Amino acid sequence: MIQFSLACAREHRFDAWFRNAQAFDDQQANGDVICPVCGSAEVEKALMAPAVARPATDKVAVTKAHPKQAEIIAMLREIRRKVTKEADYVGDRFAEEARKIHFDEADPRGIYGEATRDEVAELIEDGVDFLPLPDLPEEAN
Repeated sequence: MIQFSLACAREHRFDAWFRNAQAFDDQQANGDVICPVCGSAEVEKALMAPAVARPATDKVAVTKAHPKQAEIIAMLREIRRKVTKEADYVGDRFAEEARKIHFDEADPRGIYGEATRDEVAELIEDGVDFLPLPDLPEEAN
């Protein structure tokens, strides 16, 4: 297995695992490597730091979180709480409902739910504005 750092045409960065370099090339050529943020299939390898094996006797430094990390996570939690409290949950009908609202076939309102990668890509192609709700670390982490 090999891990690649990837970036889409909109500069969203993410990591993905592949059986080998050829598997990445094949999947990329078929349009199967998709940005998890925007659904774009225009994905390329990004610069990444090489993994260097260290002897077990080496001390490993633990990095501290960014000083504002807790504040940012708290703000994201509040946004998520507000959306889930004030918007209508439409489940797996999210793409259908978002499209109806966009094309004035339904009353405008806040909604949230789930969508597949294909549905996300189609919403983007149709010019439907939406944002993913962030997945946040559990309180105990």
